[in-house]
Amino acid sequence: MAQKAMIAMSGGVDSSAAALLMLEAGYECIGVTMQLFHNEDAGVPKEKSCCSLNDVMDAKLVSSKLGMLHYVFNFSDEFRNTVMSRFADAYAHGATPNPCIDCNRFLKFDAMIQRMHQMNYDYVVTGHYARIVFDETSDRYLLKKGLDETKDQSYVLYSLTQEQLKHVRFPLGSYRKTEIREIAEKHGFINAHKKDSQDICFVPDGDYAAFLERFTGRKDMPGNFTDQAGNILGQHKGITHYTIGQRKGLGIAAAHPLYVCEIDTIHNQVILGQNADLFSDTLTANDVNLIAVDSLSEPMRVSAKIRYRHPEQPATAWQDSDGLLHLKFDEPQRAITRGQAVVMYQDDTVIGGGTIL
Repeated sequence: MAQKAMIAMSGGVDSSAAALLMLEAGYECIGVTMQLFHNEDAGVPKEKSCCSLNDVMDAKLVSSKLGMLHYVFNFSDEFRNTVMSRFADAYAHGATPNPCIDCNRFLKFDAMIQRMHQMNYDYVVTGHYARIVFDETSDRYLLKKGLDETKDQSYVLYSLTQEQLKHVRFPLGSYRKTEIREIAEKHGFINAHKKDSQDICFVPDGDYAAFLERFTGRKDMPGNFTDQAGNILGQHKGITHYTIGQRKGLGIAAAHPLYVCEIDTIHNQVILGQNADLFSDTLTANDVNLIAVDSLSEPMRVSAKIRYRHPEQPATAWQDSDGLLHLKFDEPQRAITRGQAVVMYQDDTVIGGGTIL
């Protein structure tokens, strides 16, 4: 009997190609699109359905072309509680979150896997560019980078557990994006040349402050810009407008460029400094998930990314008795930002990661 795979389909070319590849590999497949939010939460007119349904029509058309049934699962309550609310709370506390990581953690590989079990399917499949390998020596599933280094998405998948990795497939991990588009074009997919999404799905206009005001019902309160000695330099628009390392949009005249170095939520202050003030060679992270090992009770040499587009940097990592993750980089890193994820690698294997404190 063929194994059964539930394909998470966003309407884009990657998840469509993932469905095709799983069918060609002999799996019995259905397509599933997650409805994640209501239009009004994203500032989209209520009557405009395409955004909240995540291009569901493209997913349906591709599913029909491939002879698959297609379902829409309403996960909007879970998304609001586990992704949007966490996003808003992080900004309110001066952190800069990555909601795509939370969406993977709580929706694609938690809620979806629960639904997979309920429907008696074997795997959840996505169009991520990453690979899963079972290592017999360690008796562990390993998460590895996608072979297309320009599209590798292993960074946003570091929260996957061993049980989840057991039930997940990433068929695109061994392909380049150009090959995937060629495959989609060859099979006449309507989305073969569809543009990749760049924005946070529930903030399509990129205006985080407006989203936060709309979502929470609270106006962002102005406060003081200060220097690192506490001298007032001017007025800021509200802390949700700023992130560590930001230079543009400050509206402060100074003899040298100023950057956001710290966000003080207790006193509603944004502390400014020079570029040199942004560098640090240490960080601490919590909410740690390790994939390749059980723990880091002994120091381990790794290369680490402190944000999605950040080049990996050599560091030493270890955990303390409370499970907090500590990294010391060989060289100081610019704008280590609270709320972002630090993800550790050895060669192409993800060791694990956590949320920067």
